[in-house]
Amino acid sequence: MTAHPPGDSGVRRTRVLLAEDQGMMRGALALLLGLEDDMEVVAQVAAGDAIVAAAARERPDVALLDIELPGCSGLDAAAELRTACPQCRVLILTTFGRPGYLRRAMEAGAAGFLVKDGPVEELAAAIRRVLAGETVVDPALAAAALSAGPNPLTPREREVLVASADGATVADVAAKVHLSESTVRNYLSSAIGKTGTRNRMEAVREARQQGWL
Repeated sequence: MTAHPPGDSGVRRTRVLLAEDQGMMRGALALLLGLEDDMEVVAQVAAGDAIVAAAARERPDVALLDIELPGCSGLDAAAELRTACPQCRVLILTTFGRPGYLRRAMEAGAAGFLVKDGPVEELAAAIRRVLAGETVVDPALAAAALSAGPNPLTPREREVLVASADGATVADVAAKVHLSESTVRNYLSSAIGKTGTRNRMEAVREARQQGWL
């Protein structure tokens, strides 16, 4: 995509949706991207469960999503956008450069994954590249993801760990995920073994650190 001189009203700008829960960061990104001649921030949301509705309303070309958002994660929203707004390319921008997050982002259909400590010029270039059909991934993170291997947890094991994260009892978890207590214990035991930890709270911490949850 080629930048054009300011004031050229005949040029269609790339429409960008921003999803970031920190107001200062969201405002700074919107301001900086708005300075690009060929970009226009058409929507800003602070919660993950507002992303799909905003995309359906504004029809962005690119959605720039944080991962850890209230309501639902940027990764879950990316998967929803693939169905709800297939023309919208998704670029994950996060503080947490975890290999597991990268794998989940690619599985969700994201076209790019960058960490927030890079210069805004690289972000603008990445937006142009994903819009052109490329996949853009932070090189160091890509290497780490390859060496880390795939997520060993099954969807059910992840679900049970997430339900356990606040210290809920096995009975509470069983009620929340609609499984028997013995089945929950089996999933927890399996997840503890796969994460190489001693108990479910350590398993939750390790899985989060790896980006598996």
